[in-house]
Parts: sequence; structure tokens; C-alpha cells
Amino acid sequence: MIGELTKDQIENILQSQAHCRMACTDGLMPYLVPVSYAYDGKYIYCQSKEGKKITILRKNPNVCIQIETMSSLNNWQSVIIYGSFEELKNEEATKARDFLFSNVLTLMTSAAIHSFQHDTTNELDDNNRIKDIMFRIKINEVTGRYEK
Repeated sequence: MIGELTKDQIENILQSQAHCRMACTDGLMPYLVPVSYAYDGKYIYCQSKEGKKITILRKNPNVCIQIETMSSLNNWQSVIIYGSFEELKNEEATKARDFLFSNVLTLMTSAAIHSFQHDTTNELDDNNRIKDIMFRIKINEVTGRYEK
């Protein structure tokens, strides 16, 4: 059975996940990338280094985000968000980064995050964790579907 998710089901997915796919376009070709995120009930918060995604988003702030849960090909939930890119600066960026890290890093266990455990100097290296650019996506429209 395929159906529409309720507002509460959509909220639950947005709050419980930390990984999405973000699509943007330069007007010629779409560009799709995986992104870690945190959701505060109004915005999707992300970070990035300079690159193709940020270049495109600065020119065209319109994005589409897809978040899913899937246990099999016929048992899934998917949320689509249409929104607008907003780059954050200064104190606003610092608050957003703190929010992102407090919500996402607790879910991560890769060697990149815990590299200090494998480093003989025992110094924590934030180079892979902290990225230069903080941004949020203002949510303009949300839809959700499921199959079960």
C-alpha cells in the first residue's frame, strides 16, 4: 500500500534522521549530494566546505531535499522538502554549528570523528569535522509518502 505521510510522521522522520540528499541546479544541470543535517522544527542546518554545491547555492538558492527510511524495497518512508539556501555568518553560524554538532555527532562513530583514539599524540583533529560554511534551508513546502 502506498500513501501520504501525516504531519506528525513527517516531523518524526525529520527529527530522527541525520542524513539527506540535497539537489540544486545551476540552471543547466542538476547537482545531487549527500549531506548531514540537523532539524529544529523550522530549518534544516548543514555545513560545507567551499565547492560546487556552495557555488551553485549562492547563485540559485532553491533546493530540494530528500530524506528516507527504508527497511526493504516495499517498506519505506520518504520526505521531500522544497526550500531556500541561507548562508549563516558570525554568531548565527556558531549557534547553528553547535546545534548541528549536538544533534549529528552523537550519531557518528567513524574513525574520522574518533581519529584521536588512533593518534599516538592524543590530539583531537577537527579538520574533518568542522567545515568553513554553515547554512540552513528555510523550508517552504514538505511532502511525504510511504509504502508498506
